[in-house]
Amino acid sequence: MSGTLGIAVLGTGRMGADHVRRIDRMISGARVAAVADPDGDRAKEAAAGLEGCTVHTDPAAALAAPGVDAVLIASPGPAHEAALLECFARDLPVLCEKPLTPDAAGALRVVEAEQRRGRQLVQVGFMRRYDAEYEQLKALLDGGGLGRPLFLHCRHRNASSPSFFTSEMLVNDSVVHEVDAARWLLGQEITAVTVLSPRPSPAAPEGLRDPQLVLLETSGGAIVDVEIFVNCGFGYQVQCEAVCASGSARIGDGHAMVVQSGGRWGGTIAQDYTVRFADAYDRQVRRWVDAVRQGRVAGPSVWDGYAAAAVSEAGVAALHTGARTAVDLAERPPLYR
Repeated sequence: MSGTLGIAVLGTGRMGADHVRRIDRMISGARVAAVADPDGDRAKEAAAGLEGCTVHTDPAAALAAPGVDAVLIASPGPAHEAALLECFARDLPVLCEKPLTPDAAGALRVVEAEQRRGRQLVQVGFMRRYDAEYEQLKALLDGGGLGRPLFLHCRHRNASSPSFFTSEMLVNDSVVHEVDAARWLLGQEITAVTVLSPRPSPAAPEGLRDPQLVLLETSGGAIVDVEIFVNCGFGYQVQCEAVCASGSARIGDGHAMVVQSGGRWGGTIAQDYTVRFADAYDRQVRRWVDAVRQGRVAGPSVWDGYAAAAVSEAGVAALHTGARTAVDLAERPPLYR
């Protein structure tokens, strides 16, 4: 398309409002044409100062608003399936924040609905694929110079968790990022999950099993271990080390400016994901907009969203049983091969 891409943003909470700001200030060739949120005041606040942007409390009304060519879904996960099906009915391309849906069955229904349309319309928002360090690691592994990958050692730490966070959410809201990153970096499916829980950290709220160690087995014989610790206290930290047959590579050390003074040295640690992955979010939305303007879909597909949901379900089961749990994955349709 030659004109400016009009985007409806569904959900104007922290992530949605950040995307509204990003589209308005950082992305060329696009504008926010409509926003929707059940909290009308929050929607109005997000749209303040945006010329020609209409404000809605009903997502369907936002999709039908004048000038809407594409949709960015940043609403809570349980609202995604209905919004995606409505986008399919209107033939609107979508960038959907993770999770695609909260459960594998819902994600599979979205996969089947998109297949019936005969072409892909949806990109899922696994932003780590757009992080510069992750892209470098992906290129290195694909090049084969380090040999066959044997392990991925991953750390995922948050300074603190929200009050509503549950033990299950450590797996399906946080580790899901490592699930997608591992599938993408290795080019392999995850076949089984084991979850081990030490005695909870003193900083963990009552009843929260934090931290956890999640072990992922892959179809290519690699092992991925993820330390998920959402109340570490010192900041937001994401690291990944690939250990291969002929060498290793590590990302996420966060070596920015180092200050030496008074007999000490050190630097700063990002406090949340919007800071650590700000550039990745910018790249993700920019590339999505560019692809939509060219009439194509790129990036993580609804199949990737479904696979992540299936692995997360197996992970939650493993958390409760303590047993190694196989991942029950449907056959991959030709549309996503």
